[in-house]
Amino acid sequence: MDKELIQEWEKIEAFIEQRFGERIDEQTILFIIGLQELGKNDRNFSKEEKVDIIHIGLCTVLGKYGYYQFIGKDDDGWPHFKNIKKIPNNIEGDAQKSLLKKAIVDYFDL
Repeated sequence: MDKELIQEWEKIEAFIEQRFGERIDEQTILFIIGLQELGKNDRNFSKEEKVDIIHIGLCTVLGKYGYYQFIGKDDDGWPHFKNIKKIPNNIEGDAQKSLLKKAIVDYFDL
């Protein structure tokens, strides 16, 4: 990860920590983004729905990079996405984590 991304990520972590009172991992941040996009945070979700919410967060942040495209909401108001391009197979480990962090940083745009 380059220095600029590290600094931007630290800003996101500080923002999240201030808002929620603790540091949380990328997956939990994706859950928060998914909840924001879903707009239905007034109820309890099943385990399967929580996984779907994380997927909404992932599709939302990677959509900016052309990996997913929003195609609409279903009758229950859940957003759906179409996979436009695959994340290259050669992006693994740290590079994949950097891509995700960059996408999250861009989403928050602090």
